[in-house]
Amino acid sequence: MKSAKTTRRIIDTLAQQHPNADTELNYRNAFELLVATILSAQSTDARVNIVTPALFGKYADARALSKATSAQLEPIILSTGFFRQKSKSLIGMAQKLVAEHGGDVPADMEKLTTLPGVGRKTANVVLGHALGVPGLPVDRHVLRVSNRIGIAEGDDPVNVEQQLCSRLPKELWTLASDVQILHGRRICKPKPLCDQCSVRDDCDYYQHVVKKTREPKKVRTARR
Repeated sequence: MKSAKTTRRIIDTLAQQHPNADTELNYRNAFELLVATILSAQSTDARVNIVTPALFGKYADARALSKATSAQLEPIILSTGFFRQKSKSLIGMAQKLVAEHGGDVPADMEKLTTLPGVGRKTANVVLGHALGVPGLPVDRHVLRVSNRIGIAEGDDPVNVEQQLCSRLPKELWTLASDVQILHGRRICKPKPLCDQCSVRDDCDYYQHVVKKTREPKKVRTARR
């Protein structure tokens, strides 16, 4: 894998290509971001943003959501997919926030990940974007981009998170995730647009796979 210095330079370059990188989920506070992130599983941020205005209009905080029933919640979140499980998670999450944290979202990884529907990735999103606590969420885009470039290796999100965090200062953790997510959505797709990539000269995949396929093949001349 690449050095800490090179990794930071790559993240800085990606940040220039994707200025003002941030989560694309709409939210006004930590509770709303927590709800939106839970809903975003197996869905798109755009779809979640369509659903959440009506959801937050009816359930503005954890106390209100904790009193909801699945029958009330499911029709609102139906289009995000897996709505039955998400409904149970949202209500359980809100009830636990009220019972154990006074309705507030705790700024703590261990406490967040005890909430229904909240894994490490979701917790990192909320910590880094809404609570000012450094966090590096690793989703499928971060896995793909970091492995292709060579700043991390492996398909385990926790291991990749640890690798990236060890090579970057804490103040860049959230940005590093944001720029890789946007890069994965816009440029480094499953079929990558390498000609539009600002870090292709540092990218292992481009150097060792893409460039080789573009090199003209040597034509063998028959011996006489």
